[in-house]
Amino acid sequence: MIKVLVIAALLALGCRWLFGRWPWNYLTAKPTRGLDVFHARKLLGVREEATRAEILNGHKRLLARVHPDRGGTNSQVHEANAARDLLLDRLSDN
Repeated sequence: MIKVLVIAALLALGCRWLFGRWPWNYLTAKPTRGLDVFHARKLLGVREEATRAEILNGHKRLLARVHPDRGGTNSQVHEANAARDLLLDRLSDN
C-alpha cells in the first residue's frame, strides 16, 4: 500500500515538473466560451446584439475608467482589450 502511495506521489511530482500543473488541475472544467462572451459583454456594458460601433464605444468608455493614467491598472486594460477582441471576433464569425 505504501508503495502505491509513493508511486502516486512521484507521478504527481513528475507531472508538475514536466507540465507545470498538478494532475488534478486537469480534472477541472475550463470556462466555456459562452461565459467568456457573457463576461466580455458585461464588462464593456453592451447588449447581446451589439454592433461593431457599440463594442468599440463600450471599450473606449471602459478604457477611460481603467487606464493607468486614471488610476487603473495594466491588467484592467488588458482585460478590456481581450473583451473587445473576443466580441469583435465573434461578430465577424456571424
